[in-house]
Amino acid sequence: MTKTTDIGFLGLGRMGAAIAERLLGKAIRVHVYDTSAAALKPFRDGGAVVHESPKAVADAAPIVFACLPGQQVSLDVALGPLGVIQGSAIRIYVEMSTIGKETIEGIAAGLSAKNIVTVDAPVTGGPPVARSGNLTLLVSGTPAALDELQPFLALMGRNIHTLGDKPGMGQAMKVVNNLIMAANVVVASEGLAFGAKAGLDAGQMLRILRDGTGQSFAACEIVERAVRGTFDYGAALSILDKDTALGLQEAGALGLTMPVIDQARKTWHEAYEAGWGDKDFTAILAFIEQANGTLVRAAK
Repeated sequence: MTKTTDIGFLGLGRMGAAIAERLLGKAIRVHVYDTSAAALKPFRDGGAVVHESPKAVADAAPIVFACLPGQQVSLDVALGPLGVIQGSAIRIYVEMSTIGKETIEGIAAGLSAKNIVTVDAPVTGGPPVARSGNLTLLVSGTPAALDELQPFLALMGRNIHTLGDKPGMGQAMKVVNNLIMAANVVVASEGLAFGAKAGLDAGQMLRILRDGTGQSFAACEIVERAVRGTFDYGAALSILDKDTALGLQEAGALGLTMPVIDQARKTWHEAYEAGWGDKDFTAILAFIEQANGTLVRAAK
């Protein structure tokens, strides 16, 4: 990247903005689009070129990344009347959203008709991890496209796992990751609620879990922040409700039954239905506390 490179980025929500920030200030001219003027402002101030549609971004940049909140939005942004499929400059489209195998395959098929290569590249790690460039990226796509993307992916992630040469395998792995994480967060929250109601200190419980066989990233890193009263891991609870529903839908299509994960999904959906969707997903601990009449907090 010794000369200025034009790169597009679509979707500047909590996660998308944190990833896109990694491109600013390099030898890159960043072209951005989001429906939110507030989300666009810091990028305009930071030197990015703001556009009025995904098509306009794809008219300006040969490589376009997208980090979007759901399947229909991703389909519209990729294949809609003002989608990247209408762009004149785009050659590679990198989908970083969590949208499932079937949706990414549909996007890839649609874009291939216009000789646009799709790379499947969902990520795991919250916004703070994204801002530090330490995401884990789950990529699948042609070797030639991945080689061209490597310098940009390296700005975004510390761990880049290649899962195949066709879009879809990245999504499959992301769904596996999110289902396990989501179930573990619920299990950890319920277990800690039990201990707190029995009289144990939450901070000490977490220290013991780190040393014992019950340790998990979900308990000792994700829920630990909530135990200390900080509900800010970086994703809305509605995202976990969406991702667990997506995972169970894809499992059903494969003929799988996952009763334990399905039970965890019901907890996420109950919290969403109760009005917790806009809260950080670590607020699931508070939802479980409320249901059990206890408080899981570390001693000051």
